[in-house]
Amino acid sequence: MVIGYYSYFLVAQGKTVVNNAYNKRQDLLAQQIEQGKILSSDGAVLAQTITNDAGEDIRVYPYGNVFSHAVGRVLHGRTGIEQSESFTMLTSSVSGFGKLTNTLNGVKTAGDNVVSTLNAKLQQVAYDALGDYRGAVVVLEPSTGKILAMVSKPDYNPNTITEKWESLNKDQASPLLNRATQGLYPPGSTFKILTTLEYMRENPNYEDYRYQCKSEDRINHVTIHCANGSSHGKENLKESFANSCNTSFANLGSSLNMDSFRNFCESMLFNKTLPTSFKTAQSSFVLYGQSDPNDFPQTVIGLGKTQISPLHNAMIAATVANGGLMMKPYLVDRVETFDGRIVKRYNPDSYGQVISKKEADILSDYMKEVVKNGTGTRLSGMKVSVAGKTGTADYEIGKPSHAWFVGFAPVENPQIAISVIVESSGTGSRYAVPVAKKIIEAYFK
Repeated sequence: MVIGYYSYFLVAQGKTVVNNAYNKRQDLLAQQIEQGKILSSDGAVLAQTITNDAGEDIRVYPYGNVFSHAVGRVLHGRTGIEQSESFTMLTSSVSGFGKLTNTLNGVKTAGDNVVSTLNAKLQQVAYDALGDYRGAVVVLEPSTGKILAMVSKPDYNPNTITEKWESLNKDQASPLLNRATQGLYPPGSTFKILTTLEYMRENPNYEDYRYQCKSEDRINHVTIHCANGSSHGKENLKESFANSCNTSFANLGSSLNMDSFRNFCESMLFNKTLPTSFKTAQSSFVLYGQSDPNDFPQTVIGLGKTQISPLHNAMIAATVANGGLMMKPYLVDRVETFDGRIVKRYNPDSYGQVISKKEADILSDYMKEVVKNGTGTRLSGMKVSVAGKTGTADYEIGKPSHAWFVGFAPVENPQIAISVIVESSGTGSRYAVPVAKKIIEAYFK
């Protein structure tokens, strides 16, 4: 039993324990090893250790605020890649003879470098595209789960974390929070991706669905309005989806078996921990069959008590793009020695086939219609085809809505999936879609 637990500890828990900020082994290693660099997938240095004029080793971040949440920091509690790969970068794969020579000469041995999945150029585009708004952007590679960009605003400069620590902690805008992975928001109409699929599963004749939108409807005892007072007229399911018609979806969604819908949402990782090696918040779906029917209309259109993180929303879009196969998102591509020899490579890993290929193809077609004739037409006419879903999430009376967009491109052979949220701005089509457009244009330029 002792041998079994010891083996489990080494394999399953060892890295977590050794990366813990309270583990003094890291301090001992730092006396002999110079912590390795964090690099982007396109070769940019994102973090490195240098010796200052006083002879002290300090960690510097050439891109300042741009990678503050994804790459993280080492002072005042390690975060991001600095936390998850701390022990890796304080380990050296230099030969034993080389280490001995360095020790005899009083020189630290170079630690291994971590090459992230992040693309520095794309990260900068996403960072600039979000501008001065609060919010987050996540860009994934659907077929692998590689995170190509991860932006959260407001942010901070890890180079000046000590001087700014007190003010950052008092800032009510929470600049230390990684909104991309730990921010939770009502999903708005992006949730209609899941509502649509559940309706299709429960209604094999879904193509016969028809609804007359008059801008307002009373479902159960709840009055639902379409955005901006729009009256969409007669619609089928695909048109309801493209137009993001709230009244139509409240109508069809309130007929769903809520126990079945909850099970489906949980199969899509609501109420569960996301399969990542880094810290994430848990999205929530709280309704079930015995819930108050008056909660159904708001919930099925992405409001109510449902919450989701931008990363989770990106994973859902990527799953549709990848034929229903959900991939586990990851931030580290490989570990290298200081001179570029590969020590370890991280391979893509799937979570599972959470929806069928046929279902994914149908949703992809519906999301393409959003861009062609619906709320995402600002993305039409681009060099590559785009599929997506906008969302406008009201969260407090009297305040502007959160703006959402999730999608992928090209539709025929998806290479990137995107999730954008712009806090307290307005509609998804007006505020989130332009951010996504800049990222797509830059990626395929």
